[in-house]
Amino acid sequence: MTLRIDAHQHFWTLKRGDYGWLTPDFGPIYRDFGPADLIPLVMRNGIDKTILVQAAPTESETHFLLGIAEVTPFVAGVVGWADFESKDAPWRIADLARNKLLVGLRPMVQDLPDPKWLARHDLAPALNAVADAGLIFDALVLPEHLPTLAAMIWRHPNLPVVVDHVAKPNLCKGISETFWNDMAILAKQPQCVCKLSGLLTEARKGAGVEDLKPVFNRMHKLFGGERILWGSDWPVLSLAASYDDWFAIAQKLTGHLLPTERDAIFGGNAKRIYLSGRGRG
Repeated sequence: MTLRIDAHQHFWTLKRGDYGWLTPDFGPIYRDFGPADLIPLVMRNGIDKTILVQAAPTESETHFLLGIAEVTPFVAGVVGWADFESKDAPWRIADLARNKLLVGLRPMVQDLPDPKWLARHDLAPALNAVADAGLIFDALVLPEHLPTLAAMIWRHPNLPVVVDHVAKPNLCKGISETFWNDMAILAKQPQCVCKLSGLLTEARKGAGVEDLKPVFNRMHKLFGGERILWGSDWPVLSLAASYDDWFAIAQKLTGHLLPTERDAIFGGNAKRIYLSGRGRG
């Protein structure tokens, strides 16, 4: 049986002080979250492994997460952070990659002041270093970043890219054809895959299967079952729904697919993409 993998979850400790985005306004998620909080949720839903993803733009948080992964058997790998703008970025990325539990890196593009940041040619050494180290580039982007992301992928054909949260389309206002056209361009790049995650926090309160079905169907048409990964985005998910509810919705969204496709979306793809030669399979 294929491993069932949650390809996107977070842990954090507020006293670290490097989660600038996480303020008391976030209510239920403005507290510490660690493995003990997630264990009952993954066990109840039959999740075997997870990919632990950074939530702070600091290298120290990456080391913090790697430390958690070292002692948490269900964490199969860590997507961390590195300063891609630093002159010594290639060296620092290579050094981080010495830890095999690091499976990817994620600059927090959605929070950067420059909407064209991904178009910067001076990022090439860092991006090449990610590819050379066998790491994944996790793209935390918004719809407006998709054209520059596509151009970046075209310039770096050996760099595997995972688009987080379907690029966070605003489901409350409706998704434009421009968005889907931009996603179609990404989907033409074979090294680009997409995470089925983060959608409920972009949707109306109480959104369910019928709200998300059109999004998933378009996503599946573009990327196919072999290039979609399921992730929870827990505990951010808690702003919109429970872990159990999102897993059940995702199961229903994919219920019409062949068992092989569902196995791929809920674990096989994450194992192939993140854990081939790295991480804890």
